[in-house]
Amino acid sequence: MEVAQSTTLPPAQPVYVLRGHTAQIHAVHFLRQNLRLLSGDAEGWVVLWDVPIRRPVAVWRAHKSAVLTLDTWDDDKIITHGRDNKLCVWQLRQEDEGSLSTTLPIDDAESERKKPWLLHSLHVNALNFCSFAMCRVPDSASILIAVTGIQDGHVNVTALPSEDRVATIIDPKSIQTGMCMAIGLHYTGNKLHVIAGYESGFVCVFTKDAATNHWQAIYTHKPHTQPILSLDIAPSLGYFYSSSADDIITRHPLLLHTSEPKTLRTRHAGQQSLTVRHDGRIFATAGWDGRVRVYSAKSMKELAVLKWHKEGCYAIAFADSVDENVSGDEVAKRELTVSEQRVQMTKAMHWLAAGSKDGKVSLWDVY
Repeated sequence: MEVAQSTTLPPAQPVYVLRGHTAQIHAVHFLRQNLRLLSGDAEGWVVLWDVPIRRPVAVWRAHKSAVLTLDTWDDDKIITHGRDNKLCVWQLRQEDEGSLSTTLPIDDAESERKKPWLLHSLHVNALNFCSFAMCRVPDSASILIAVTGIQDGHVNVTALPSEDRVATIIDPKSIQTGMCMAIGLHYTGNKLHVIAGYESGFVCVFTKDAATNHWQAIYTHKPHTQPILSLDIAPSLGYFYSSSADDIITRHPLLLHTSEPKTLRTRHAGQQSLTVRHDGRIFATAGWDGRVRVYSAKSMKELAVLKWHKEGCYAIAFADSVDENVSGDEVAKRELTVSEQRVQMTKAMHWLAAGSKDGKVSLWDVY
């Protein structure tokens, strides 16, 4: 008697797992055409990884307590946000990497390391674990940084490099918001939209009224029963998404009257670090159950579940879109070396990085 063979595919496995931290990973971020990856942990350590060879090229303790968020300002400036109430902008060009330590925290978590050049250090509120948001100012070299204010529900927006405060946004008094838990920034033309997710489960979008010069909430919705954990924007689709400590993911209209909010009950509580990929096709969440879930941005259908970590995941990042055909004329005319092949392959892969409570960062190739 013949036994039918199962057609079930084996579970997906990460391409590689980076092991260098002793504390849980709170933030990850790709940069430099995906050839570098930043990871930040609960003890304030930041590691800059060389993705093609999977080795550290710079290690320093950026904060005295947990790293909340990592981002980049161009290719030479790294922004770190810590629970020590500091937001720091470090200059770290590729040519500077050789001057910094490569000793990982897992090998030595006590000794001080040389730090990159500190360009800016802002005193910010980090009591509620809310990550900062960043966006570029149109037709300018400046960026905007949004963080929570000292008072519950407030959002402060600061311009860099000037360090000028450009806005203080107060939560609507007609609703009970509690603390601000997640922030987003987006320009439509020259009009800035500030998105805030709150402890009470409310989500609001604010713009400045041209007549009164005051910030007003133009969208208010309460899709969640628990505090907002994360939100991200899909500008090409005209949506933004929110996740919470409950099992709900919600898609919101970025502009008024363009569509109605859509809610997905996932049956998986505690999905955070919701991140939309740059092409707007998919988004993913990091789950307290150790699983990374990938969804269609349009239909919100669950497409994949990535399971490798045994403990909760707290941070994810997608790689940037890179033109796979871009190469120097000289390189294009000859056969690539092994090192060059590795670099080209790294640029071309659709990376997703996931950081976990176990101190490890898994690298996946998705869609």
